[in-house]
Amino acid sequence: MREVVVNLHMHTRYSDGSGTHRDIVKAAFIADVDVVIVTDHNALVQGFEGYYKEKNKKVLMLIGEELHDQARNPQRNHLLVFGAGRELAAFAENPQALINQARDAGGLSFIAHPHDPEALAFREEGIVWEDWSVQNYTGIELWNVLSELKTIVPTRWHGAFYAFFPALVVCQPNSATLAKWDELLSTGLRVAAIGSSDAHALRMSMGPISRVIFPYEFHFRAINTHAIISEDLSGDANRDKKLIYEALAAGHCYIGYDLPASTRGFHFTAQGKDATAIMGDELPAKGGVTLQAKLPSEAEIRLLKDGNVIQTWKRQSSCAHIATEAGVYRVEAYRRYLGKLRGWIYSNPIYVR
Repeated sequence: MREVVVNLHMHTRYSDGSGTHRDIVKAAFIADVDVVIVTDHNALVQGFEGYYKEKNKKVLMLIGEELHDQARNPQRNHLLVFGAGRELAAFAENPQALINQARDAGGLSFIAHPHDPEALAFREEGIVWEDWSVQNYTGIELWNVLSELKTIVPTRWHGAFYAFFPALVVCQPNSATLAKWDELLSTGLRVAAIGSSDAHALRMSMGPISRVIFPYEFHFRAINTHAIISEDLSGDANRDKKLIYEALAAGHCYIGYDLPASTRGFHFTAQGKDATAIMGDELPAKGGVTLQAKLPSEAEIRLLKDGNVIQTWKRQSSCAHIATEAGVYRVEAYRRYLGKLRGWIYSNPIYVR
């Protein structure tokens, strides 16, 4: 198994971002991410997908799309689609039809920023997901940095402050989104979670103050989705794209906040009587299951079963727990950064049936 750092959900000048695809590649080189997935609004932009190289570094750029019904007011039900290979904006009016079309095209679909608040100071409406009757989507966007920013900017002056100190914004996923994810998992669904930037490289001006809020480079150093793939990246864009999308679809990934400390190297595995599992996998409870988490450095580790914390380890870099009951098990890790205990790692679940 190999780990690939993926930053996803970002916008360019083709929709409402301020940067270009080349700007994104440059930022990815600086931040040392492996893959970026660009998702402009209702625009499947052609001609940019593939590997970009600089000296001894390379970045794979993939092109997806953030789809929504542009005629709807207020906006609701945004969907991230990866790997469909064709434009699907014509189906955005009906969320279930859109999900079906993405699936039929071989693509993945993730519910974007499910609990996105409004930010009246910036005339930003809340873009929540309302239609929870939908089925057959791949997963949800558990942590969205732009949505998190909107929760703490009641005035434009707050926005100006955080423009200079963006690291103070990022703390943890929206509690309502975490609760909704656990609720979905409790029904027996397999719902993969991803973390995203929602990067726009927004430009803000207030009198003499002019600054890009959350530049691409900051985003790429912050919330990433770490995919666990079955073999090394080969340098063949089409082959490697398939490996990455297969990992995201299976939930073979975790969300890492890489600014306080790198999360590379995190593992959450299970050993049963006759089978082993990684995040996203399922195995039987019969005979007991040993769950193990290994972190790249010490943190507060919480093991959750069916959405409830069942064990906590302080200042540890590894832990183990023997599960004798069926359930959905996942790991959260926290560490102190800039004076506050912040979410650091959120694993996808291991399903013990």
